[in-house]
Amino acid sequence: MADNQNVLHLTDNNFETEVSGSTVPMLVDFWAPWCGPCRMIAPVIDRLAEKYAPRLKVGKVNVDENPQTAGRFGIMSIPTLVFFKEGKEVDRIIGALPEAVLSAKIEELLR
Repeated sequence: MADNQNVLHLTDNNFETEVSGSTVPMLVDFWAPWCGPCRMIAPVIDRLAEKYAPRLKVGKVNVDENPQTAGRFGIMSIPTLVFFKEGKEVDRIIGALPEAVLSAKIEELLR
């Protein structure tokens, strides 16, 4: 997976600082490398990160490497996209959805 400078690599160690400390809304993608649907939406997440920067921060959490954070948010299925505003979860989407649906959700979040 190519590194996109608009997508933060979130871990159990930096999650709290990056998400709770964020002054802009945030989209966090909980994923794993072995997950087919996660790989399918990865380019979509990258495009959204570029499209909405700097009004939206986008981060990814590898659930295999960061079980503490995944457990804290009760992530049972991946991909799970969690939307945060002022450090608090405001919405979540489970599964790979089309870019247009995710864009609409982001527009709603940014209002």
